[in-house]
Amino acid sequence: MPDRKTSFYRNFFCIYFPLVLQNVITLSVNLADNIMLGAYSETALSGVAAANQIQFIYQQLLAALGDGLVIFCSQYWGKRATEPMKRISAAAMHLALGIAVILFSLISLFPYQAIHIFTTDEPIIREGMTYLNIIRFTYLFFAVTQILLATLRSTEVVKIALWLSVMTFFVNCSVNYALIFGHFGAPRLGCAGAAIGTLAARILETAVIILYLSRRSHTSSGLRLHIKDYLRTDRVLRNDYLKIILPILAVQGLWGLNTALQTVILGHMTAAAIAANSVASTLFLLAKSAAVGAASTASVIIGKTVGAGDLELVKQYSRKLQRLFLVIGAVSGIFLFFIRIPVLSLYQLTPATKEMANHFLIILSVVCVGMSYQMPTNIGIIRGGGNAMFVVRLDLISIWLIVLPLSFFMAFVVKASPEVVICCLNADQIFKGIPAFLESHYGNWIRKLTRD
Repeated sequence: MPDRKTSFYRNFFCIYFPLVLQNVITLSVNLADNIMLGAYSETALSGVAAANQIQFIYQQLLAALGDGLVIFCSQYWGKRATEPMKRISAAAMHLALGIAVILFSLISLFPYQAIHIFTTDEPIIREGMTYLNIIRFTYLFFAVTQILLATLRSTEVVKIALWLSVMTFFVNCSVNYALIFGHFGAPRLGCAGAAIGTLAARILETAVIILYLSRRSHTSSGLRLHIKDYLRTDRVLRNDYLKIILPILAVQGLWGLNTALQTVILGHMTAAAIAANSVASTLFLLAKSAAVGAASTASVIIGKTVGAGDLELVKQYSRKLQRLFLVIGAVSGIFLFFIRIPVLSLYQLTPATKEMANHFLIILSVVCVGMSYQMPTNIGIIRGGGNAMFVVRLDLISIWLIVLPLSFFMAFVVKASPEVVICCLNADQIFKGIPAFLESHYGNWIRKLTRD
């Protein structure tokens, strides 16, 4: 028994730490971008923040495709059935590329309207359009990279994602530093420079992951991926994948829209709110990396164990994981609370904007504790165990029937302060912990999704 317990924690942390570090490094790029753009111009910072809400929705859709892939493939991985994994990965890739093409087309045709959704300030819209005109070319590369990394994650291969993030960090920050401010003889491009840095990083990371797979053929995991695998389809497995992914895709898209609507609400309240929210959100997402990594790790472990058929062990792992989530939440909340002042001191913002961002971060440090329990439990354990519909229903009810109506009411009817609105916008991160606990302990959430 001690050996099994030791093996569980070793397996968890071997997957968990690279995933957390990958997310931290990725978000550190965003933090560095924000700091550099804030030093360049607060208007530029707000314009890029508005444009990035579109990118955020897109990322949520790709995350849904990747999460659905991991749910399925990790169960097949538990059976060591690799051929179905290739077919599911191909189905996910086709969907991801389809979304990328649609989004690219819409942004190319309606750039002004896309930014105008988030703010009515014309200088901010102009900066956002400049950024969006370049960043749209990253969509295709990002789709390919994310699906390939999700496929590897389902086989417990995660270190390549970490090294890609390290590479992206240095490339993006270096190009941004040169092109935003015009250092080393480069032109001073502001928002356009930030977009070029991101595009260069996205192209490079796609090239590296494809080269990695072609060189190794991933014999260490037993999963040999080749380009020809993505040119074939399997109608039965594709339909199996679609059944589980469509509800997740809808909810993730709506959740991305919900987050974007936060910018809409705050952007129509005060001029400083959109910049303060951009600063606070970036730092919050950095602290949230611990919970995101926990959810991804739990999904792989739970899915693999369900696929292996040991359902009693699945329940034991669920209880152990939830104890870990509580510890992670406490540490993350404390980290966010104490790191806020040193990080805010790096920004060149107006005193009012900086003070508002500080208030937002104090609120979010409390939110972080609840979020670090409910999100990994719902997404990692319950959805990772095959019961995606529970999470779908919970998100639809909490976000669209409670959080957003309450937030709109407080912002535009009561005329409450941005701080109160931030509390309303994040309230679900606290109360969703109750149904998550009840379902994971007393509900019927374990579903075997694989075909025999």
